[in-house]
Amino acid sequence: MSGSVVSRGANGKSQSSRGKAMLLALGKGLPDQVLPQEKVVESYLQDSSCDDPATRAKLERLCKTTTVRTRYTVMTKEILDEHPELKAEGIPTLTPRLDICNAAVIDLGAAAAQAALDDWGRPAADITHLVYISSSELRLPGGDLHLAARLGLSPNTVRTSLLFLGCSGGAAALRTAKDIAENNPGSRVLVTAAETTVLGFRPPSYDRPYDLVGAALFGDGASAVIVGAGPMTPAENPFLELEFSTQEFLPGTDKVIDGKISEEGINFKLGRDLPGKIESRIEGFCRTLMDQVGIKDFNDVFWAVHPGGPAILNRLEFCLELQPEKLKISRKALMNYGNVSSNTIFYVLEYLRDELKKGAIREEWGLILAFGPGITFEGLLVRGVN
Repeated sequence: MSGSVVSRGANGKSQSSRGKAMLLALGKGLPDQVLPQEKVVESYLQDSSCDDPATRAKLERLCKTTTVRTRYTVMTKEILDEHPELKAEGIPTLTPRLDICNAAVIDLGAAAAQAALDDWGRPAADITHLVYISSSELRLPGGDLHLAARLGLSPNTVRTSLLFLGCSGGAAALRTAKDIAENNPGSRVLVTAAETTVLGFRPPSYDRPYDLVGAALFGDGASAVIVGAGPMTPAENPFLELEFSTQEFLPGTDKVIDGKISEEGINFKLGRDLPGKIESRIEGFCRTLMDQVGIKDFNDVFWAVHPGGPAILNRLEFCLELQPEKLKISRKALMNYGNVSSNTIFYVLEYLRDELKKGAIREEWGLILAFGPGITFEGLLVRGVN
């Protein structure tokens, strides 16, 4: 089997002999407002001042089919009382929405980043690069600068922003951090993703059926990881080696995941053919990753897939003939957090780390996958460490 050789450093920890990037730490930040799925229907209809029986019935069905049990949300009754215009149609509300979002993503992102720094065990001053991901803010200077200042990072920290990549943003950030770490020996890259649904909150409309899918599926939150290459210090505990990464888009599918900023926030349209479009290319895309180490059987790797929704996971499981336990951690993240856009893949990776620590994963190699607007596929071939 090809691939990098993992050797033991002076601290007894595994480290790549070829300077491959490693995942060193994880952290997350969540809003205080917890939203159990059984309360979503009453909460959303009350918040949006909707009393339509047909809408209620449809939302009840959607809440059951998403498999989500718990989500976290920035939106509160206090915010809606202060900004009642967010519940109305046809009123320009982009400015107050952005004011709420811009503050929220930095609060959440800073909490996640600090948790990752604590998990890492080294000071913020040792961070050399910052990769910031969000589809929930729009301003100059961007959230990358505000986050760096909030965390007390060095003014020399090199910042990169990845904006409006949607659900593929987290995996894209890992790819970016891998390239940075491997091309800057000794660097330590802080990756932070922060998302909120406030930009897209609005009352239900027959003209926007996807609004109810969003109400039943999407959540808010932030996550952070630290990536590094080169010798590991005694304080560091790498758990994944990032061996190979790739990206691909499907021509002619740019309207399947469609989002537009307007004076009323952001309007999303999600095509019903999304799971089928992903299924049409997923086998070849995964083989591109697995061919790097000569693996043929899809059940011979572990899986960390962004859970965009249960239909996507079900299609992957069927198409690739995966054993049911292969997508267990992705389903668990969807159940406990909902789809939190770019963040969700990191919640999956937190569960993956737990499984690796317990020795519950026997496979040496694994795949990280996420799908976003484009339709864009992001993928990484990874190797479990320790």
